Amino acid sequence: MDDGIQGFYKDKVVFLTGATGFLGKVIIEKLLRTTELKRIYAMMRPKRGKDIQERLAIWQKDPLFEVLLKAKPDALKRIFVIAGDCLDADLGINRSDRKLLVSEVQIVIHGAATVRFNEALHVALAINTRATRLMLQLAKEMQHLEAYLHISTAFSNCVIFRIEEKFYPEHLTCDSNSVLAMSELLSEQMMDKLTPTLVGDFPNTYTYTKALAEDVVLRESGDLPLSVFRPSVIIATHEEPVSGWIDNLYGPIALLYGAGHGVIRLTTFDKDGLASLVPVDYCANAALASICQTSKEKSQRNARSQPAIYTLAPSENNLLGNTDFINHSLIVREDFPLTKMIWYPFMHSVSNPRLFPFAAFFYHTLPGYFYDLALKLTGRKPRLVKLYRSIHANIAVLEHFFHNSWHLRRRARIG
Repeated sequence: MDDGIQGFYKDKVVFLTGATGFLGKVIIEKLLRTTELKRIYAMMRPKRGKDIQERLAIWQKDPLFEVLLKAKPDALKRIFVIAGDCLDADLGINRSDRKLLVSEVQIVIHGAATVRFNEALHVALAINTRATRLMLQLAKEMQHLEAYLHISTAFSNCVIFRIEEKFYPEHLTCDSNSVLAMSELLSEQMMDKLTPTLVGDFPNTYTYTKALAEDVVLRESGDLPLSVFRPSVIIATHEEPVSGWIDNLYGPIALLYGAGHGVIRLTTFDKDGLASLVPVDYCANAALASICQTSKEKSQRNARSQPAIYTLAPSENNLLGNTDFINHSLIVREDFPLTKMIWYPFMHSVSNPRLFPFAAFFYHTLPGYFYDLALKLTGRKPRLVKLYRSIHANIAVLEHFFHNSWHLRRRARIG
């Protein structure tokens, strides 16, 4: 990050949703380590029996923050937790906290989202779409707002395969105003029954509700100094603050984790397709740079002009094929073998998704029954067949992305 961007963040007050998410944590660490900002208000909700302060305290032991805390032991004291939940009306933020945000915040980063592809529509709508509208309404009250970043995804418009940095409301079956109005009138069960009709050509509720969220931004951002950030598939850190850090298993990382343990030995994808992957530290840098640029251009923004969109994806000169991604990943299997693998790591692919269930029976399910039988005979709980059911269901959910490639026109360049 250059001096100009670091200087921009000096003494700034930032409000961030999605603070405990993968990208959210990396953005917070980057801000605290490389800038002299004044304060971060991080919206969090209690989870799994831990209150919001306990969730923040866990970061003291997270490897992501190790470099930061060695250099600045008190850095996390600049984080102030705001209790909130995107599922709640008015974001679940109490009156006193809302007044605090309105009077102090200069930069808003809205990154909270449910990333489950098969989330029930009423839940995905509340978190990904309605909360976007509520955040915009809150931002319009902020007295010192300099920049607002809406974090979307490069696949919010995945019903087309050449995506430019513009909005595509024409691909929605109904505009965001109509869908949100419908969700207020109908029951949750009725909204979920309407999923096939409303989602239309979108492959899942995640991409659909993120597209709706962009429509909300287009329609309701007004003259806010706002931009949209669209990263492609986010993977582990490249080098900042440590190499290879990730805090969850999803998408391509989950696939490699299963392959490394010898559990997943078969998948289905287009062997000539492209893997559009970007490291999370690159995403954090691009997001923070986008905010700086948005602040510089705020005087040019008016209610009639569309917000700027910034996409982060591999350049045309740095593309990675699906087959190369798998092959490169398996190169390290002999240098870094896992101690609990059940099979020598390899990965075969079935190009035709219709043949995958048949082949998976012999690669996965049948060996799984023998493995579970061995577990039963040794007095342990069988688990592999159940695990394979879950893996195959997830592969089916991701089929649209395994068998298609997108050309993403973007401003940010990563190689």
